[in-house]
Amino acid sequence: MEDVIIRPALRRDLAPVVRLLANDPLGSKREIDTDPPAQCYMDAFAAMEADPRNEFMVAEREGEIVGCLQLTFIPGLSRMGMERAQIESVRVAESMRGEGLGQRLFQWAIERARERRCGLVQLTTDASRDGAQGFYRALGFVPSHVGMKLTL
Repeated sequence: MEDVIIRPALRRDLAPVVRLLANDPLGSKREIDTDPPAQCYMDAFAAMEADPRNEFMVAEREGEIVGCLQLTFIPGLSRMGMERAQIESVRVAESMRGEGLGQRLFQWAIERARERRCGLVQLTTDASRDGAQGFYRALGFVPSHVGMKLTL
């Protein structure tokens, strides 16, 4: 796993990142995998790039994007003004699953949250993702809340 580099995503990484997001039972229904990426992805990436509270990271191996995640830092008043880190859009290429890349991505994100002095790291996962939920529990995440979403 030493040959994998975790680094900030660049605009040129968008097509392989969108491909990772779409290569998934849920993602295949909600993502548009085109090369070049659809304008909606370009706009979203530009917004994240301009926001110092967002970090979109990729895992690169031998020039290929094999994983990604978004880390967002959220200021808040609760818990005595504690900042928290939110992990989103985690994907690992099929060819790399089971090799520890997901764990390495999470270790990176948790350490980055500590550097920012966040008081907690949180995530949501689709209720149908049983395997992902087991993975998160093994990393020490606790299903302490019930998440809800309203699609607009």
